Amino acid sequence: MSAADFSYGMAADSAGLPLSVSIYADRDPVLDEMREDVEQAGFDLREIGPLAMLLDDHARPLGELVVIDCQTLDGHGMAALSRLDMRVAHAGARLIVATSIDMLDTVFGCCLESDPQIIVDPRRADRVIALGRALADRPIRRVRELDEDDRLTLLRLTEQVASIAQRLDRFGTTAGRGADGGAFRFESPKTGYRAQGDGHVRKSRPPLPEPALVRQIIAQRRARTRFFDEDLFADPAWDMLLDLTAARAEHARVSVTSLCIASGVPPTTALRWIGQMTQAGLFDRVEDDTDRRRAFIRLSDSAADAMARYFAAVGAAAPAMA
Repeated sequence: MSAADFSYGMAADSAGLPLSVSIYADRDPVLDEMREDVEQAGFDLREIGPLAMLLDDHARPLGELVVIDCQTLDGHGMAALSRLDMRVAHAGARLIVATSIDMLDTVFGCCLESDPQIIVDPRRADRVIALGRALADRPIRRVRELDEDDRLTLLRLTEQVASIAQRLDRFGTTAGRGADGGAFRFESPKTGYRAQGDGHVRKSRPPLPEPALVRQIIAQRRARTRFFDEDLFADPAWDMLLDLTAARAEHARVSVTSLCIASGVPPTTALRWIGQMTQAGLFDRVEDDTDRRRAFIRLSDSAADAMARYFAAVGAAAPAMA
């Protein structure tokens, strides 16, 4: 999919000035594509070059948006990414990091402060969508703060747009096949989940369900994709809640990569949902005590309470409700 397939308005701040972008990547084709997409979007390209530019001691000025592509990271690269994460956060800028599934835990652990968009093995359409989301997320463009339902609706709309872009990317290779329901299938946004407030938490709660029961439910849910288009079950929130519930009952730690795999959706999609559910108070990010560059995801206390009460309410019918 080329940049010409997208129609852009000027990427500008409230004063009408172009937003500045810094791009760093070692893969020349990716660097060229990102340059073209940024220029097509109307950004001001402040700097572009290899990742080595981030390793020197020169305190170079960064753009309001920083985009990097890092498929591998050694110790020096991890330190540079951590410094970049802090600089972006302190400057109030935005960060997009494209990486591989093998490096996901490392990248996630290095980015503690800037709340970056992490996109995994992205296609060009994914990078373009990330640019749009970064532009929409700029605080200066917000008229009001988004409430939880607004954020959930925006997230689902983003995933629908991403799905359309991906299907269009595949169109050339799938021409001639039977219709599968069409690329332009939209769902009405649902009110979604809410973390329980402190005022609703009772003094005692039922115990968490047996991990084996939760794993049985997860297996049953995954079996659906043998008979139906997996896009029908593209909302990973419940699957991630189930996986973290089982892990909590087992006293096991869950890495971000493991949770992405358990979600049953592409890692980039899962990461967006992890971020959303962390903001909603359902997930907690926990740093590794022995290695500050690593992080794990766990069920929050309020979410664990809600899951325990859910399983107590449905009882023996839980597997049938998967």
